[in-house]
Amino acid sequence: MNPGQEMIKLYAKQLRLPTLAQIDDLIRQAEEQGLSYADFLGQVLQREIQQREENQQRLKIRKAKFPLEKSLDTLDLSRLTQVEDALIWQLATGEFVKHRENVIMIGNPGNGKTHLAIGLGRRMCSYGFKVRFYTAANLVAELIEAQLNQNLLKLQKSIAKLDLLILDELSYLSFTRNQAELLFHVLSERNERGSVIITTNLEFSRWTEIFPDTMLTAALVDRLTHRAHILDMNGSSYRLEQRLKKHQLETKGGESQG
Repeated sequence: MNPGQEMIKLYAKQLRLPTLAQIDDLIRQAEEQGLSYADFLGQVLQREIQQREENQQRLKIRKAKFPLEKSLDTLDLSRLTQVEDALIWQLATGEFVKHRENVIMIGNPGNGKTHLAIGLGRRMCSYGFKVRFYTAANLVAELIEAQLNQNLLKLQKSIAKLDLLILDELSYLSFTRNQAELLFHVLSERNERGSVIITTNLEFSRWTEIFPDTMLTAALVDRLTHRAHILDMNGSSYRLEQRLKKHQLETKGGESQG
């Protein structure tokens, strides 16, 4: 390595330009392609920008705290018989987040609601949006803990700054009045200010099984559905079918061995 390349690496480290740390490969490629100084510099800067964008995407995905690695590409759309494919891909463009609209997925367990929610969330991260995934139980637990530790306002502000809040499994718990009011405040604050994706097993008429206050429940449903895409995701359970197939294969395997 000549002194010039060593100097470039030193400057790259000081300027925090990791792409230039690979200057040897870049120079070799430029020589092979016969690039001018201007073209070479343009390629270096372009690669640096791409690297930074990729790093930002990875950081946003990490901060979103998705529980599983799911993507829209691995979602079996043929199973979503009540949902048009065009709607899924329309949501995937991110326009609903730009327009601060909500997505509410209603359907029995095992039909891909969480998969779709994570897939959309990861896609929004790739567009540069701030996303955070919670189960309803985990969010309520964090709100209660923050309230006890007198950090509630700080947590509420951090959630309010999100472009997209994903609330999974809003149906497995019945909340106390305090828990319901805390969750209501978070969701109400996002009304026309930020998007929410909610997955639930319960029709809106049964949300009173989760929230003890009928009037609060009606107000919450009204605000969430005001600017929302509501997806009917009822159907046969994919997870159950997979378990049955596995059981059948194991049974056949046992019979053949016998």
